[in-house]
Amino acid sequence: MVLFFVSPNVLAIDKVFPGNAKDVDIIIKSSISDDDDTICKSLVQTQGYACEEHKVTAKDGYILSVQRIPVGRSGKTASKPPVLLQHGLLVDAAAWLLNTPDESLGFILADNGFDVWLANTRGTKYSRGHTSLSSNDSAYWEWSWDELVQYDLSALVQYVQYKTGQKLHYVGHSLGTLIALAAFSEQGKLINMFKSAALLSPIAHLNQIPSQLTKEAAQLHIAEELYSLGYRQFPPGWDVLGPILEKICNEPGTNCSELMTALTGPNCCINSSRAGELLKHEPQPTATKNIIHLSQMIRTGTIAMYDYGSEDENKEHYGQSDPPAYNMKNIPKELPLFLGYGGQDMLADANDVKALLNDLKDHDNGELVEVYSEEYAHADFVLGVNASKVVYDPMISFFDIHSS
Repeated sequence: MVLFFVSPNVLAIDKVFPGNAKDVDIIIKSSISDDDDTICKSLVQTQGYACEEHKVTAKDGYILSVQRIPVGRSGKTASKPPVLLQHGLLVDAAAWLLNTPDESLGFILADNGFDVWLANTRGTKYSRGHTSLSSNDSAYWEWSWDELVQYDLSALVQYVQYKTGQKLHYVGHSLGTLIALAAFSEQGKLINMFKSAALLSPIAHLNQIPSQLTKEAAQLHIAEELYSLGYRQFPPGWDVLGPILEKICNEPGTNCSELMTALTGPNCCINSSRAGELLKHEPQPTATKNIIHLSQMIRTGTIAMYDYGSEDENKEHYGQSDPPAYNMKNIPKELPLFLGYGGQDMLADANDVKALLNDLKDHDNGELVEVYSEEYAHADFVLGVNASKVVYDPMISFFDIHSS
């Protein structure tokens, strides 16, 4: 039974979902927070933008924080469709707002007339709520990116469409691209709620990942070891993580002298003076099980649901001995896709992205746009001071073409 905690009138749902309101499978509750410790108050309103704080409760009980920037600096009401921005791993929505307004995608989209919505994945600072669990409970952290596909993305997309009455554009970075691609491959009812999707540093195939640090961590089953020791939240404390990093960094061929470079690649275009601001907000927690799932993808080269490690457990969860695959070739050919990727990216490796593009080779003519930057690494797509010119301007043109 679907519960609606909504004002003013539940009957307004029919304007968005004609016919039967039961098609909405989220618990809807919006709020504008008076708390001073919010993304709106700390990062958006300080730059002169209006901002709303919303809460969305997914079907499995996780309460997600969402920020809305409904107008640009001009104060003019958004004239273009909503855009949902989904961050990557170990960060939150702050990543879209840390540069100046002329350099940060959240602000740039608002100033270009879009209705901007910023998602925060479960477990991050502002999305720690749950209808029955505390984030101190180990059960709270029993999820991987499968649940982000099945519950978080579903709830967020339906909520934005419910609140705006419009189909939406989507922007994902890193893990935010993987959950979208997985959802698109399933071709459920969500697919009809998107106008288009922009995928920055797209993560799908991971078996050619060049980050030696990340690869070693996966091959050594570090996340599995942490999970077996009872660490359900990642990263654990430095007392636990420090010796692990030392162990990995002592492996032949692994250079950890520049940790961010070792993980993401040599980012060309990040303003070093913003590093302190970045560290105020990141890293954000995720589930250790989520790291295990990504490690499985690196080791196997497959894009599949979480592998429980035994035929019996997989059969219990999936009715088959192997976890079901997400088939990228199933993504609808008519869905407009914009892919931005970089030659220095050590997580979304260009060769892995080309494997994804090969999966999409039958896409309708003109509905798949690529932007490649040889100098860009993983974080440049979100924090690069010139990303507006390199990536965002062509992306906004792409959105404009598909906004009717």
